Amino acid sequence: MVVEGNTQFGTVRSSSLDTKLESLLLQKKSAILEKWLDLILEVYPSETQRFLKKQKDRFANPVGYTILQGMEALYHALIHGIDYDKVSPFLDRIVRIRAVQDFSPSQAIAFIFILKKVIREELGTEIRENQLFDELLILETQIDKLALLSFEIYMKCREKIYEIRVNEVKNSVYMLLKRANLICEIPEQEPDVKDHNIHSLT
Repeated sequence: MVVEGNTQFGTVRSSSLDTKLESLLLQKKSAILEKWLDLILEVYPSETQRFLKKQKDRFANPVGYTILQGMEALYHALIHGIDYDKVSPFLDRIVRIRAVQDFSPSQAIAFIFILKKVIREELGTEIRENQLFDELLILETQIDKLALLSFEIYMKCREKIYEIRVNEVKNSVYMLLKRANLICEIPEQEPDVKDHNIHSLT
């Protein structure tokens, strides 16, 4: 489910990249996605990392499936032009996972910024040889915008989590007090039969 609420980005679609950089990103797609995934999963224990990367079944490994599906969608959008309404659901699913795992805000959205590092490492030589620095700047600006959107989603998720936790605490305290007979239910007041009969006779 997508976190509701408008963002500063609206439904604006960003323009696609220069043909040369787009071609390079497509050529190195597998290597970039693989390295990006490795860095995203570094925060998990080694055994969990192996499971999340190797188990491809969406039902046996919903977390890994969701992350990889979101990564591919975001990568495609960065190359061909971002429609923020379309990428928001993918960001939402990844950020939700990180929000419930109690990452700090910076840790929760770091997976977006990591992509900059991966692209520079994988395409650094080609970018220098083809003088694609302006195109790279455009790409990284789009990544920054995705990070801002991710932060908005993260904060809404955390607000919802805090709300749920507060309600759980209230309910727990109420049940404890009730069991200790420190509070009691106030029954709805039943009408007085005598008063009713008196009024019916007047």
